[in-house]
Amino acid sequence: MGISMKKYTIYRHIGELSSPNNGWTKELNYISWGDREPVYDIRTWNAEHTEYGGGVTLTASQMAVLKELIADIK
Repeated sequence: MGISMKKYTIYRHIGELSSPNNGWTKELNYISWGDREPVYDIRTWNAEHTEYGGGVTLTASQMAVLKELIADIK
């Protein structure tokens, strides 16, 4: 399911969005991929955080826009 990739550093685990029955969790983290600037990242991880699935990364400014959009959902 997942892939192992280049160097990454999870600076902050913000929260778990879901936990399907396969042992992986969908999480929101603040992470740096390959020595780049940290970004907000939503993706699935195995329990050891050694493998992960596809995901979405957002810069701080994109996260601020997303936060506003979510606040406007009724």
